[in-house]
Amino acid sequence: MRQHNAGVPIHHLYLAGPDVFRPDAADHGRRLVALCAEYGYSAVFPLAESLPQGLAGPQAVARHIYELNLAHIERCDAVLANLDFFRGPEPDSGTCFEIGYAAARGKPVVAYVPESGSFAQRIRQRHPQAVRDAQVDASGWQLEEFGLPLNLMLAVPCRIVVGDLRAALAALRQQDAG
Repeated sequence: MRQHNAGVPIHHLYLAGPDVFRPDAADHGRRLVALCAEYGYSAVFPLAESLPQGLAGPQAVARHIYELNLAHIERCDAVLANLDFFRGPEPDSGTCFEIGYAAARGKPVVAYVPESGSFAQRIRQRHPQAVRDAQVDASGWQLEEFGLPLNLMLAVPCRIVVGDLRAALAALRQQDAG
């Protein structure tokens, strides 16, 4: 795995997360990009561009979005990711892929979650219906408990902060300065 070059300044950010599915996604994305600008960063929100005309069906649209988002990540210096639970007690799978891709490309990733606690604690708190007891989920599968806020494959390569995009930007600024 390539490592991000320490001391190389970060200017351009990719904003990953399920925010693209919000009913007000375009407006929300503009607010997120504006917040990044307040911190001195330029940012890309994945819905920033309209789709080209003439794409032949939903699979062609999906491929176009996939390729476009990978190109955005390639051009960015870092990724900020919303890893709040999405449609259940896990983060958005597309966001998880983007984090893995960025990590493999040696790009720093700062992610944010809304509350503190380990992954298992957070599941028990916010999705009690998904848990049978302290150690297993409703299907009898073991809950991951390493004291990390998310699955280790996300928590190890990411710097995870509690809060929102503003908290992630502050952490990135601190990381970038040090």
